[in-house]
Amino acid sequence: MQPLISLQNIVKNYRRHCALDGIDLEIKPGITGLLGPNGAGKSTLIKMILGLVRLTSGSGTVLGHRIYKDAKKIRNDIGYMPEDDCYIPGMSGVEVVQFAACLSGLPAVEAMRRAHEILDFCDMKQERYRAIETFSTGMRQKVKFAAAIVHDPKFLILDEPTSGLDPEERESLLKRIELLYRDSNKSVLISTHILPDVQAICDSVVILSKGKVRLDRSLSSLNATTEPTIEVLLHQTPEPFITQLSTNGLSHELGLNGRMTISAAVTETETASAESGGADLTDLVWRSAAASGVTIEWLRPAKNSLETIFMDTVQEAARANS
Repeated sequence: MQPLISLQNIVKNYRRHCALDGIDLEIKPGITGLLGPNGAGKSTLIKMILGLVRLTSGSGTVLGHRIYKDAKKIRNDIGYMPEDDCYIPGMSGVEVVQFAACLSGLPAVEAMRRAHEILDFCDMKQERYRAIETFSTGMRQKVKFAAAIVHDPKFLILDEPTSGLDPEERESLLKRIELLYRDSNKSVLISTHILPDVQAICDSVVILSKGKVRLDRSLSSLNATTEPTIEVLLHQTPEPFITQLSTNGLSHELGLNGRMTISAAVTETETASAESGGADLTDLVWRSAAASGVTIEWLRPAKNSLETIFMDTVQEAARANS
């Protein structure tokens, strides 16, 4: 796949502070999570993509347009949802979205029609007619999201899109983002501190730290464990099950609330089935459950923790700069 964003050796200095230090990055179609601690350079990277800051050095393209030199064309093709509130007091929610549509070039009447259509998509009901300064944080997030997509952009940049949303609203917004990619082919870059959001919908992950790209991988490759490993949830006490696992050459780690992680034990007595891979490992787990008389509520392949990957990457960057 051709990259939507291609950056080569991007450097941005603010006097003595280096915000971006030799960024080489390609963002391909899909949903990409942009992670990093505070001060990592995420905001500067987004502003650079949008052409809002001038580069110190480097080059790149966004949707085929040259960075900074074609900034207006880039912003016409991108929908941007900022982290901070950005509205004019006294305007209603629907007027804010209509205004965003007008700024993109739509006539006022069409902009209002489109604003209502998008607010319906965002599940914003009669509250759209209230003054936006009376909105809750979650309602303002919905309006910002609607304003970002009202002009039907090719690419979305969402900065902390689920901040301030309750769990139900957060899940609904993530589903809308997935829907936009699946049904409308809109790729998305999400900058967030909420790692479960990235785990839930992203195809790939980019981690910044100290102005550098420390990790750029597909989520599937990050999730894959180095050896076949299974996670299960049990109803009964695990002791008989644990004994049977050991008999079948399997090792385990106990988690919270009846959860358990199971893998093939690396010992001389390991069974041939356990050595042969994930499918036989699953069969052995079911056999162990049947032999011990316990009930497994669910069984699934175990994944590496994104939180652990993130912390390890950031700590490694800190050691490299110490």
